[in-house]
Amino acid sequence: MAKTLISSTLNPFLSSSSSASSSSRTQVTILKAFSKNNGIHTSLSVFPSMLCDRRELSLGFMSSLVVGFLAGGDRRNRDANAAILEADDDEELLERVKQDRKKRIERQGVINSSVKEKGYLQDLVYKLSKVGQAIDNDDLSAAGSVLGGSTDTEWVKMVNTAFTKLSSSPEEKTQVETFNSSLASLISSVNKNDIESSKQAFVSSADAFEKWTAMTGLLEQLRGL
Repeated sequence: MAKTLISSTLNPFLSSSSSASSSSRTQVTILKAFSKNNGIHTSLSVFPSMLCDRRELSLGFMSSLVVGFLAGGDRRNRDANAAILEADDDEELLERVKQDRKKRIERQGVINSSVKEKGYLQDLVYKLSKVGQAIDNDDLSAAGSVLGGSTDTEWVKMVNTAFTKLSSSPEEKTQVETFNSSLASLISSVNKNDIESSKQAFVSSADAFEKWTAMTGLLEQLRGL
């Protein structure tokens, strides 16, 4: 004896009414299983709404694949754009390196040809060395004999001629201004016999000059620094 098991969601009078017959046509049977032991016929049925859910699920899955593909494309585009930017940066960096090298070569050419100017600067190194020793010994009279009475002396003019020819950057010119200002204070302090002010002005002068020679590439060419 066979019994039919009908889903609880169906109308119990489905087999005896026309409306039930109409409803039965809306069902879609997706699985039929037969039991060999008791002869029970089992029918598993679903409504179209469930099929819609499956279609929506399938569409959602496909959409996610498309979105993932597009996202991957966006990432590839971003990576490509980043590579282009990096290439541009590399070209810019290479161009700056070339320009810096060109400037260094030009600067070195100017320095090599500036024999007289380097002589003026070498004389300045010797004078600063003698003045420093005299101040260290509290002998401002000896320091004054090396420096002269003012900044209008010939050796100061020659030094500034060298500064003007060999200074190119704003930083180098700033150090020249600092040196000249400190040198004027040094000469004034020595003339006033002010040992402490002379020491401070000397240190400031020597420091500005050393920074300038480092910037211009003359630090290794002048003896005594």
